[in-house]
Amino acid sequence: MSLISVSVVDDDRMLLDGVAAWLGSAPDLRLKCAAPTVDRLLAAEREPADVVVLDLLLADGSAPVDNVHRLVATGRAVLVVSVVPHAVHGVDVMRAGASGYLTKDHDLPTLAEAIRTVARGEVAHSPELAFAWSSDTRPDRPRLAPQERAVLVAYASGMTLNAAARKVGIQPATARGYLDRVKAKYHEVGRPTYTKLDLADRVREDGLRWSERSGPGSGADGSGADGSGAGSPTLGGQA
Repeated sequence: MSLISVSVVDDDRMLLDGVAAWLGSAPDLRLKCAAPTVDRLLAAEREPADVVVLDLLLADGSAPVDNVHRLVATGRAVLVVSVVPHAVHGVDVMRAGASGYLTKDHDLPTLAEAIRTVARGEVAHSPELAFAWSSDTRPDRPRLAPQERAVLVAYASGMTLNAAARKVGIQPATARGYLDRVKAKYHEVGRPTYTKLDLADRVREDGLRWSERSGPGSGADGSGADGSGAGSPTLGGQA
Protein backbone atom coordinates (compact mmCIF):
# COMPACT_ATOMS: atom_id res chain seq x y z
CA MET A 1 0.00 0.00 0.00
CA SER A 2 1.44 3.36 -1.04
CA LEU A 3 1.49 5.99 1.66
CA ILE A 4 -0.05 9.38 0.87
CA SER A 5 1.50 12.26 2.77
CA VAL A 6 -1.00 14.91 3.86
CA SER A 7 -0.53 18.41 5.25
CA VAL A 8 -3.33 20.51 6.70
CA VAL A 9 -3.63 24.30 6.73
CA ASP A 10 -6.34 25.45 9.12
CA ASP A 11 -6.40 27.92 12.01
CA ASP A 12 -8.81 25.86 14.12
CA ARG A 13 -6.55 24.16 16.67
CA MET A 14 -9.18 21.65 17.72
CA LEU A 15 -9.80 20.66 14.12
CA LEU A 16 -6.08 20.28 13.45
CA ASP A 17 -5.67 18.06 16.49
CA GLY A 18 -8.72 16.00 15.57
CA VAL A 19 -7.73 15.47 11.96
CA ALA A 20 -4.16 14.65 12.99
CA ALA A 21 -5.40 11.96 15.37
CA TRP A 22 -7.86 10.57 12.86
CA LEU A 23 -5.38 10.42 9.98
CA GLY A 24 -3.16 8.33 12.20
CA SER A 25 -5.77 5.58 12.02
CA ALA A 26 -5.85 5.51 8.20
CA PRO A 27 -3.17 3.02 7.06
CA ASP A 28 -2.51 4.72 3.72
CA LEU A 29 -2.52 8.34 4.93
CA ARG A 30 0.30 10.00 6.86
CA LEU A 31 0.10 13.48 8.36
CA LYS A 32 3.21 15.40 7.40
CA CYS A 33 2.55 18.91 8.69
CA ALA A 34 -0.21 20.99 10.25
CA ALA A 35 -0.08 24.78 10.16
CA PRO A 36 -2.44 27.74 10.67
CA THR A 37 -1.30 29.60 7.53
CA VAL A 38 0.22 28.88 4.15
CA ASP A 39 3.31 30.89 5.14
CA ARG A 40 3.84 28.65 8.15
CA LEU A 41 3.35 25.50 6.11
CA LEU A 42 5.84 26.53 3.43
CA ALA A 43 8.37 27.46 6.11
CA ALA A 44 7.97 24.17 7.98
CA GLU A 45 7.78 21.69 5.11
CA ARG A 46 11.07 20.84 3.47
CA GLU A 47 9.47 18.54 0.91
CA PRO A 48 5.91 19.03 -0.38
CA ALA A 49 3.24 16.70 0.89
CA ASP A 50 1.29 14.75 -1.71
CA VAL A 51 -1.92 16.57 -0.77
CA VAL A 52 -2.60 19.74 1.19
CA VAL A 53 -6.01 20.08 2.84
CA LEU A 54 -6.55 23.86 2.86
CA ASP A 55 -9.21 25.76 4.76
CA LEU A 56 -10.93 28.25 2.47
CA LEU A 57 -10.94 31.27 4.79
CA LEU A 58 -8.05 31.69 7.19
CA ALA A 59 -7.78 34.14 10.08
CA ASP A 60 -4.74 35.86 8.57
CA GLY A 61 -6.99 37.31 5.88
CA SER A 62 -5.12 35.68 3.01
CA ALA A 63 -7.03 35.33 -0.27
CA PRO A 64 -8.15 31.76 -1.04
CA VAL A 65 -7.10 31.99 -4.69
CA ASP A 66 -3.65 33.28 -3.74
CA ASN A 67 -3.21 30.46 -1.23
CA VAL A 68 -4.09 27.85 -3.84
CA HIS A 69 -1.77 29.46 -6.41
CA ARG A 70 1.14 29.42 -3.97
CA LEU A 71 0.68 25.79 -3.00
CA VAL A 72 0.12 24.51 -6.53
CA ALA A 73 3.19 26.41 -7.75
CA THR A 74 5.32 24.36 -5.36
CA GLY A 75 4.02 21.05 -6.68
CA ARG A 76 1.39 20.42 -4.03
CA ALA A 77 -2.06 19.06 -4.89
CA VAL A 78 -4.72 21.03 -3.00
CA LEU A 79 -8.06 19.98 -1.56
CA VAL A 80 -10.00 23.01 -0.27
CA VAL A 81 -12.44 22.62 2.63
CA SER A 82 -14.89 25.11 4.07
CA VAL A 83 -17.71 25.30 6.59
CA VAL A 84 -20.13 26.75 4.00
CA PRO A 85 -20.52 26.13 0.23
CA HIS A 86 -19.44 29.57 -1.11
CA ALA A 87 -20.38 28.71 -4.70
CA VAL A 88 -18.30 31.47 -6.27
CA HIS A 89 -15.25 30.62 -4.17
CA GLY A 90 -15.60 26.97 -5.18
CA VAL A 91 -15.23 27.86 -8.85
CA ASP A 92 -12.45 30.37 -8.15
CA VAL A 93 -10.24 27.95 -6.22
CA MET A 94 -10.71 25.25 -8.87
CA ARG A 95 -9.65 27.70 -11.55
CA ALA A 96 -6.66 28.60 -9.40
CA GLY A 97 -5.52 24.98 -9.53
CA ALA A 98 -7.24 23.20 -6.63
CA SER A 99 -8.15 19.57 -7.24
CA GLY A 100 -11.25 19.48 -5.09
CA TYR A 101 -13.65 21.43 -2.87
CA LEU A 102 -15.49 19.96 0.10
CA THR A 103 -17.55 21.35 2.95
CA LYS A 104 -16.76 20.45 6.54
CA ASP A 105 -20.12 18.82 7.18
CA HIS A 106 -18.89 15.72 5.34
CA ASP A 107 -17.63 12.86 7.46
CA LEU A 108 -13.95 12.02 7.78
CA PRO A 109 -14.07 8.88 5.58
CA THR A 110 -15.38 11.15 2.80
CA LEU A 111 -12.43 13.47 3.37
CA ALA A 112 -10.06 10.50 3.22
CA GLU A 113 -11.53 9.33 -0.08
CA ALA A 114 -11.26 12.87 -1.49
CA ILE A 115 -7.59 12.97 -0.44
CA ARG A 116 -6.96 9.65 -2.22
CA THR A 117 -8.69 10.93 -5.35
CA VAL A 118 -6.60 14.11 -5.41
CA ALA A 119 -3.41 12.11 -4.76
CA ARG A 120 -4.17 10.09 -7.91
CA GLY A 121 -4.17 13.29 -9.91
CA GLU A 122 -7.93 13.35 -10.30
CA VAL A 123 -10.57 15.90 -9.34
CA ALA A 124 -12.47 15.20 -6.13
CA HIS A 125 -16.00 15.94 -7.29
CA SER A 126 -18.52 16.77 -4.61
CA PRO A 127 -22.07 18.12 -4.36
CA GLU A 128 -20.56 21.49 -3.44
CA LEU A 129 -18.59 21.61 -6.67
CA ALA A 130 -21.60 20.54 -8.71
CA PHE A 131 -23.61 23.37 -7.14
CA ALA A 132 -20.81 25.87 -7.67
CA TRP A 133 -20.40 24.96 -11.32
CA SER A 134 -24.13 24.89 -12.02
CA SER A 135 -24.45 28.33 -10.42
CA ASP A 136 -21.54 29.79 -12.38
CA THR A 137 -23.00 32.08 -15.02
CA ARG A 138 -20.03 34.38 -15.49
CA PRO A 139 -19.39 35.43 -19.10
CA ASP A 140 -15.96 33.78 -19.23
CA ARG A 141 -17.53 30.34 -19.28
CA PRO A 142 -18.28 29.46 -22.91
CA ARG A 143 -21.42 27.69 -24.03
CA LEU A 144 -20.36 24.35 -25.46
CA ALA A 145 -22.60 22.10 -27.49
CA PRO A 146 -23.10 18.57 -26.05
CA GLN A 147 -20.86 16.91 -28.65
CA GLU A 148 -18.17 19.56 -28.17
CA ARG A 149 -18.16 18.88 -24.44
CA ALA A 150 -18.13 15.12 -24.97
CA VAL A 151 -15.08 15.26 -27.24
CA LEU A 152 -13.35 17.75 -24.95
CA VAL A 153 -13.82 15.61 -21.82
CA ALA A 154 -12.76 12.40 -23.56
CA TYR A 155 -9.70 13.92 -25.23
CA ALA A 156 -8.61 15.87 -22.15
CA SER A 157 -8.79 12.72 -20.03
CA GLY A 158 -5.70 11.44 -21.85
CA MET A 159 -7.24 9.65 -24.82
CA THR A 160 -5.85 10.04 -28.30
CA LEU A 161 -7.99 11.94 -30.78
CA ASN A 162 -8.99 8.67 -32.46
CA ALA A 163 -9.95 7.06 -29.14
CA ALA A 164 -11.95 10.13 -28.10
CA ALA A 165 -13.78 10.06 -31.43
CA ARG A 166 -14.63 6.38 -30.98
CA LYS A 167 -15.94 6.99 -27.47
CA VAL A 168 -18.24 9.74 -28.67
CA GLY A 169 -19.21 7.80 -31.82
CA ILE A 170 -17.92 10.17 -34.48
CA GLN A 171 -15.10 10.32 -37.03
CA PRO A 172 -11.66 11.66 -35.99
CA ALA A 173 -11.93 14.55 -38.44
CA THR A 174 -15.23 15.58 -36.87
CA ALA A 175 -13.70 15.33 -33.39
CA ARG A 176 -10.82 17.55 -34.48
CA GLY A 177 -13.31 20.12 -35.73
CA TYR A 178 -15.12 20.08 -32.40
CA LEU A 179 -11.87 20.63 -30.50
CA ASP A 180 -10.97 23.54 -32.75
CA ARG A 181 -14.35 25.10 -32.01
CA VAL A 182 -13.89 24.53 -28.28
CA LYS A 183 -10.51 26.29 -28.37
CA ALA A 184 -12.03 29.18 -30.32
CA LYS A 185 -14.88 29.56 -27.84
CA TYR A 186 -12.50 29.69 -24.88
CA HIS A 187 -10.37 32.23 -26.71
CA GLU A 188 -13.44 34.40 -27.32
CA VAL A 189 -14.19 34.61 -23.58
CA GLY A 190 -10.62 35.53 -22.70
CA ARG A 191 -9.30 32.12 -21.67
CA PRO A 192 -6.75 31.18 -24.36
CA THR A 193 -6.59 27.43 -24.92
CA TYR A 194 -4.00 25.94 -27.26
CA THR A 195 -2.62 22.63 -26.03
CA LYS A 196 -4.03 19.37 -24.69
CA LEU A 197 -2.85 20.44 -21.23
CA ASP A 198 -4.81 23.68 -21.60
CA LEU A 199 -7.89 21.66 -22.52
CA ALA A 200 -7.44 19.46 -19.45
CA ASP A 201 -7.19 22.60 -17.31
CA ARG A 202 -10.48 23.92 -18.72
CA VAL A 203 -12.21 20.61 -17.99
CA ARG A 204 -11.05 20.79 -14.37
CA GLU A 205 -11.79 24.49 -13.98
CA ASP A 206 -15.31 24.24 -15.36
CA GLY A 207 -16.24 20.91 -13.83
CA LEU A 208 -16.90 19.11 -17.09
CA ARG A 209 -17.44 15.37 -16.72
CA TRP A 210 -18.40 12.36 -18.77
CA SER A 211 -21.60 10.84 -17.45
CA GLU A 212 -22.74 7.49 -18.82
CA ARG A 213 -26.12 8.14 -17.20
CA SER A 214 -26.65 11.49 -18.86
CA GLY A 215 -24.92 10.71 -22.13
CA PRO A 216 -22.06 12.40 -23.93
CA GLY A 217 -21.17 15.93 -23.05
CA SER A 218 -22.63 16.12 -19.59
CA GLY A 219 -21.15 18.62 -17.20
CA ALA A 220 -20.84 18.26 -13.46
CA ASP A 221 -23.75 16.11 -12.46
CA GLY A 222 -23.37 16.22 -8.74
CA SER A 223 -22.26 12.63 -8.44
CA GLY A 224 -19.40 11.75 -6.15
CA ALA A 225 -19.13 12.01 -2.40
CA ASP A 226 -22.62 12.20 -1.01
CA GLY A 227 -21.67 13.42 2.40
CA SER A 228 -23.70 10.66 4.01
CA GLY A 229 -22.48 8.68 6.94
CA ALA A 230 -24.76 9.26 9.85
CA GLY A 231 -22.97 8.47 13.04
CA SER A 232 -19.52 9.15 11.55
CA PRO A 233 -17.32 12.00 12.80
CA THR A 234 -17.44 15.16 10.67
CA LEU A 235 -14.77 17.74 9.92
CA GLY A 236 -16.44 20.43 12.02
CA GLY A 237 -14.48 23.56 12.78
CA GLN A 238 -14.77 27.04 11.35
CA ALA A 239 -14.27 28.29 7.81
